[in-house]
Amino acid sequence: MRLELKGRIESNSAGRVEQELLTALADQKNEPVVLDAENLEYISSAGLRILLRLRKTHPDLSIENVSPEVYDILEMTGFTEMMPVSRAFRKLSLDGCEAIGKGAKGTVYRYNDDTVVKLYEDKDALEEIRHEREMARLALILGIPTAISYDVVKVDDCYGSVFELLNSRSFAHIIAEEPEKMDWCVREYVDMLKKIHATKVPEGKLSDIKDKVMQWTEILRDALPAEAAEKLISLVREVPYDPHMLHGDYHTKNILLVGDEVLLIDMDTLSTGYPIFEFGLMFNAFRGFSEFDHPVIKAFQGFDFDTSQIFWHKVLAAYLGTDDEKMIQDLENKAAIVGYSRLLCRVLQGKVEDTEQSRREFELRKEKLLRLLETTDSLLFSCCEIEMDAVRGNLDEVISFIESFLDKTDCSPRIRMQIQLAAEEIFVNIADYAYAPGTGKAAVRAELSEEPSGIVITFRDSGMPYDPTVREDPDITKPAEERRIGGLGVYLTKKTMDEVSYEYKDGQNVLVLKKYF
Repeated sequence: MRLELKGRIESNSAGRVEQELLTALADQKNEPVVLDAENLEYISSAGLRILLRLRKTHPDLSIENVSPEVYDILEMTGFTEMMPVSRAFRKLSLDGCEAIGKGAKGTVYRYNDDTVVKLYEDKDALEEIRHEREMARLALILGIPTAISYDVVKVDDCYGSVFELLNSRSFAHIIAEEPEKMDWCVREYVDMLKKIHATKVPEGKLSDIKDKVMQWTEILRDALPAEAAEKLISLVREVPYDPHMLHGDYHTKNILLVGDEVLLIDMDTLSTGYPIFEFGLMFNAFRGFSEFDHPVIKAFQGFDFDTSQIFWHKVLAAYLGTDDEKMIQDLENKAAIVGYSRLLCRVLQGKVEDTEQSRREFELRKEKLLRLLETTDSLLFSCCEIEMDAVRGNLDEVISFIESFLDKTDCSPRIRMQIQLAAEEIFVNIADYAYAPGTGKAAVRAELSEEPSGIVITFRDSGMPYDPTVREDPDITKPAEERRIGGLGVYLTKKTMDEVSYEYKDGQNVLVLKKYF
């Protein structure tokens, strides 16, 4: 039951207020009671005694919309520890404020030079705000640069989260206003995306997005030919479990430049899962929603459809670490399968207005999805390059990355072992010595070659310059007591690889290994 506290509750008025409350609660002894204090101006010890007596007869008593002045009284007398007490929300107007970001559940507005407000569409969004705060804290703890709300406000009948983001600009704004900075935006955008996808989330902290995608495919079952529906479901089902983070709404309005720092916002869609699901939602943001109605992207991101396609293609190439159009198109096709599935599902769920245009777009997307399903046997994909901290603990990631390329070949177990051995020796060398006594980053790039058939592995780091190819080979003919400890790793690499080359370029050590099958 909800009751209002208003005016001043002091010695002269306490008796009357208590009698009114008791009369209203006469038949409500077993139900939770909420006291709305939005219009409560003052409370003395006489009023506190009323609250204490009510708390004893109604253990679920709580108080909401308490002014800062009244909250101070309740806090210093221990009432905030005794029962749930929530402060009143400061009221703001966002009239005339620029919308600088758009998420799945709200819009981000620039309130002033120092402050932005994320306004939620749902009028009962307090639980969503709490959830997003928790997600933002988790992401920050795990090393993802983000902003955490410091206040909750009311804007008309809706709630908003307030963030301090000095002079922030979204990447969408930068691309639209300063197109010459697109390549910089691509690099920063992809660096952040890779950081997210490399972040392992403790078990149970986030939901697995695959469960949600499986629900989409089941909803589509009756809308697709039986064979296509089964293939779609099978493709999603066969995507392996992945405990790494996904953002879930990763587009250029949710990446902000704050001073010289890049921050991620809109954290309520965080989950875990294989990256193809992220790319499917990104496909929709940059193409899926607007490919049949180009002005949509202009209204959403602030730049036109052609710019969106250029940016999207550059992002795919940078993430994969390749200019190979076949690999880029393969990833886009897989992402489109996820993206179209989501868009078709939204229509079937009634989340899209039923118009002639929406029905036409449904059929066009359905046709595209069916064509893609005919030529796709897996939603898995391989990156050409990964970057990580140059520490021994990341060796397994390096070996797994290279193995994903070798799995596409029929190279012999002997050659596979030699490649693993060489990769281990070089990466451990970088981890132990490149940045000593500090730490830094290492990048590993892998490419398959056709003529001659083989693999090319490139290691890059920004540590102290060092050319291992000029190191003198150990004399393996000496007896054990005369041999120098160390030096065998580079020697084994040179002996097992067909080519080993080194150069110092643009402030980086670049070591290339080639092995032919």
